[in-house]
Amino acid sequence: MDLTDEQKEKIRGWLSQGLNLSQIQQKLTEEYKLALTYLDLRFLIDDLDLEIPETQPKPSPHDDLNAPPAPGSREPKTDESGFADLEPAGQDGVSVEVDRVTKPGAVVSGKVTFSDGKTTSWALDQTGRLMLEGAEAGYKPSQEDLEAFQHELSRQLQKQGF
Repeated sequence: MDLTDEQKEKIRGWLSQGLNLSQIQQKLTEEYKLALTYLDLRFLIDDLDLEIPETQPKPSPHDDLNAPPAPGSREPKTDESGFADLEPAGQDGVSVEVDRVTKPGAVVSGKVTFSDGKTTSWALDQTGRLMLEGAEAGYKPSQEDLEAFQHELSRQLQKQGF
């Protein structure tokens, strides 16, 4: 795209003022009747050797995992492996913990303790497949425990923004 020197200077000025690309697109359309796609504008800025100012990223639900607890709230308990118990035991004696550091290959992972006291690891992969691993050979939780686990896992993940 061929721009005049004046148009290039305007773009430089708008970037230095902190305008985002959407706002610059709008100004180019309003002032010069130039309709650029977002991608075209990105390429143009790159061709002009300009830097897009970094904006503050929106906070992620995971950003506050290491933040100190809010006044009046209870601090999460962690065991020696770094697992956080973010809530007291869930319904029917089944409790779900979410790892602070997710296992490789998983979107989210953690531990579950079933009503009979057996603890196993769980992981949810990118396809949405739920895996239980690390239990005793041949161990199978009851149907009620599995349903309670799914409910509690859903509740815990919703609280963390999943």
